[in-house]
Amino acid sequence: MKNSEIKFVVQLDEKNLPKTIQWDATDKEADGLESTKSISLNVWDNLNHSTLRIDLWTDDMSVVEMKRFYIDILGGMAQTILNSTGDEYIAEEMKDLCDRLVKHVNEENKKSGQG
Repeated sequence: MKNSEIKFVVQLDEKNLPKTIQWDATDKEADGLESTKSISLNVWDNLNHSTLRIDLWTDDMSVVEMKRFYIDILGGMAQTILNSTGDEYIAEEMKDLCDRLVKHVNEENKKSGQG
């Protein structure tokens, strides 16, 4: 049996807000810590039948990047639900939501001159 480890190192400022976030994993291609601006970790709590969430981001992550990050997470979740349960309806509904959100963000960025 093989073990795999994922590690996060979060440097906090004086207000305990993330200043830097780095990560490493035993199965990733490159060796050593890599920087990122945001992480979103979800864990199923068997005891309470609910989801525990950890969402962290640094102050240099833009609003546009944050919106794209969460849309991408939703898209990945749609694929995961399809792969794990075969439920095409939920997967398609989630993908449709992602399409609408991408359109919204793109229109928003055109109005503000970003993107």
